[in-house]
Amino acid sequence: MITYMVFIILPVLAIGYFSNAMYQESIRDQTRNSIQGTLVQMKDNIEFKMADVERISSMLYNDYSLVIQLRSYEEGWDSYERTTKIIMPKFAIAVNATGLNIAMYLFLANDTLPEVYYGSFDRENPDLLERNYNLYHLKRIENKAWHRDFPPEKYGETMLWRKVERDADFSRISLLRRLVDSQRPLDLKEVGFMRISVSTEELFQGLDYKKIGDGSGLIIHDETGAVLHRSGTIPGEGREADANGGEREFLTIRESVGRQGWDLTAYVPLTIMERDSAKVRMFVILICLLCLIVFTFAGMFISRYFSIRMNKIVFVLNAFREGELHKRMGYRGKDEFSQIANALNEMGRNIDHLIEQVYMTQIEKKEAELESLQAQINPHFLYNTLSSISRLAQFGEIDKLQRMVLDLAKFYRLSLNEGRTVIPIHSELEQVKAYMNIQTTKFGEAVHVFYDIDPKILNYVTVKLILQPFIENVLEHAWFGNSIHIRISGRLEGERIVFKVIDDGVGMSLERIAQIFDPVEGLNTGFGIRNVHSRIQLHFGSAYGVTIGSRPGIGTTVRIVIPAQRRTD
Repeated sequence: MITYMVFIILPVLAIGYFSNAMYQESIRDQTRNSIQGTLVQMKDNIEFKMADVERISSMLYNDYSLVIQLRSYEEGWDSYERTTKIIMPKFAIAVNATGLNIAMYLFLANDTLPEVYYGSFDRENPDLLERNYNLYHLKRIENKAWHRDFPPEKYGETMLWRKVERDADFSRISLLRRLVDSQRPLDLKEVGFMRISVSTEELFQGLDYKKIGDGSGLIIHDETGAVLHRSGTIPGEGREADANGGEREFLTIRESVGRQGWDLTAYVPLTIMERDSAKVRMFVILICLLCLIVFTFAGMFISRYFSIRMNKIVFVLNAFREGELHKRMGYRGKDEFSQIANALNEMGRNIDHLIEQVYMTQIEKKEAELESLQAQINPHFLYNTLSSISRLAQFGEIDKLQRMVLDLAKFYRLSLNEGRTVIPIHSELEQVKAYMNIQTTKFGEAVHVFYDIDPKILNYVTVKLILQPFIENVLEHAWFGNSIHIRISGRLEGERIVFKVIDDGVGMSLERIAQIFDPVEGLNTGFGIRNVHSRIQLHFGSAYGVTIGSRPGIGTTVRIVIPAQRRTD
């Protein structure tokens, strides 16, 4: 009995006592952290709405085209037209660019622009102006203290949240900000003044004391200490009388809100945490009693011995499931755990090796497909060119024959390109020019080619031979009369490079275009086009490739899209 008392009952009681004390402290910390997290969420909600209003003001503040209109002092019809067709639409867009019900007041320094407003300036009703705006002349507020004492302008930064005019009467608050002429940054001339009024109920909608517990309170002050909004019970000096007449203590938590440093304060009665502590205390007592019963029949050593080994196995299995196949276990001995560990280690090595093999196989397959498609283009072009050289030799046109042979050598020198599939765009264009020299030697003045290439794309790369097959297709199938015109353009459009090959030939029907990309069995049409389309998609992905637009009798436009990838050499 003495041994049982010493080794079982006394340790369990000691553990229960210290666990209860530590757990109560943990409950306090968790409660504080939980409330702090809730307060941060409320703060983020308020700052998000404030940032949304500030974003609206920045739309107008950074609109230089609006500033140009505001500093133009032409009168008469021009002033009216600028106001109604340019200035007012910009304000209308801004006031409706947020989910908040804002009322906007704009005061313009240019008194040649007409005032446009609803209601009375002196007896304003911001609630009736929600989702709308009023235009006034700046001289209306020149003597107002809130405008006169506004801080000096720092470009893009100076703005204040204040209750001005009748905001207090309607439970609202306004964002105040200048409109300045940013053309002279060292002398920011004021061309107007913005006041964007928001309902405090809408702005502080997320401040609800019920989110942190009954009997709690939330209050927010501005930087001057004035109360902007409150919710729930707000104690004086952090204490309040409870139901029994005693003083109730509060836990006070603060957060700073917005760029002006508003103070958001939460008051949480400690009785809330005491109720939780009582529950924890009862829970700990029950756990201690349960442990006494369990410890009588089981030993901690055996439980710990098996749980540690099982946890290691579960840890490695979870790592394998998440793709971390390099995790391993090491157990000594010849028991079941050691056998399981060895089997799992071997399985991880095998799976890792198989994944690597599959990955390398896919890469090799992709490279083989690209090389196969590339090899299918050159023989077709070479056959046609050698036929032309043969005809020139037959008719004794030695000069043309020499030029064509030199251009053919240049074309294949650029085409081989040391065996690389991806080449600089300028090399692709040189290859096209070498090909066109061969064709102009062959056809003379019947072929007219124009280049419209943006110099910005020359430092990017492409899969080789993506333009020549389309030009060859034009010269073989698109003749309409005794001459043909070809235009080759290249442009950088965002993150893509777009080439176009445009001709004024016979054109194609929609059925013919469909047969090119989806050929009918037994009808070999558009091999070169599909070849280029397949090579681009194999190398860059299905988001890129070739599209064709054409109308019979008008001509054809081939659009080739590749990603904008810079050279790495």
